[in-house]
Amino acid sequence: MSIPVGPISIHPPVLLAPLAGITDLPFRRLVGSFGAGLVVSEMVASDEVLRNRPEARARAELGFDQQATSVQLAGRDPALMAEAAKWCEDQGARIIDINMGCPSKRVTTGLCGSALLRDLDLALDLVRAVVGAVKVPVTLKTRLGWDDASLNAPELARRAEEAGVAMVVIHGRTRCQFYKGRADWRAIGAVKRSVGIPVVANGDVVDAASAARALADSGADGVMVGRGAQGRPWRLAEIAAALYGTPTPKIPEGRARAEMILRHYDAMLSFYGLDLGLRCARKHLGWYLEAAGLDHAREGVLTATDPALVHRRIEEAFTDMEVAA
Repeated sequence: MSIPVGPISIHPPVLLAPLAGITDLPFRRLVGSFGAGLVVSEMVASDEVLRNRPEARARAELGFDQQATSVQLAGRDPALMAEAAKWCEDQGARIIDINMGCPSKRVTTGLCGSALLRDLDLALDLVRAVVGAVKVPVTLKTRLGWDDASLNAPELARRAEEAGVAMVVIHGRTRCQFYKGRADWRAIGAVKRSVGIPVVANGDVVDAASAARALADSGADGVMVGRGAQGRPWRLAEIAAALYGTPTPKIPEGRARAEMILRHYDAMLSFYGLDLGLRCARKHLGWYLEAAGLDHAREGVLTATDPALVHRRIEEAFTDMEVAA
């Protein structure tokens, strides 16, 4: 099964969510190496892209050479969004995604992200500007609504489809819920019924069982996985194998997993530079150790600032686990 997004076919329909500070280029490449229909860059503010700020480049080093990568932009100014989208397209972006779902106060105070759910006319101005500026497919990621009293995602999706959006991803919570409670996959069904374009369900999809329930409850065409991939970059491929019969990923164990982790670690140091790379890598190392049941090794690994020492402690932790097994 695949999802048609303009001329692009997303197969399997299991997508990596954009996660701030997490889904940078090294992580997206690692997830993609196991198998993912699409990976999405971290949200990048359109004005940062145009000012070419170093941190925007680090988030959006957009993997223009990667076939299954989407670039996610946020903003409130239609002209800036259009210009940023055009720049990304000129660099080789295959898909442009518009963020209308980020719930953070910093973003919504600037009338970006999910704040646009409170002004659908402005939201549609942004959509039309971006669609009109590029030839590549444009997609939209949003939430059910601002709060329970304004569940207007079906209206936004319908109007966005009319404006030329090729796919919609819906996180099954309102902005005011942030990440509390449970995602309402059934509510995503109202969006699916309102449009003819593909709809992807997002929120609390962490494994094959939850993915299957999300699809059944929502009627969506695919799922988007976020935190379920933390420490388990093979998780999207596992879900795809269980639901769509794609090849089952070979999950590295013991020394092989240590080698994978250290390749990711070294890639982050190379990508960000030593100081920033050490800080950015710690959360991933913590998730890897947690996923492997090696919490006892966390302090020694996460407090080390010498990459050689990190290598040695990771190798020792996984070698000890292999011996114990």
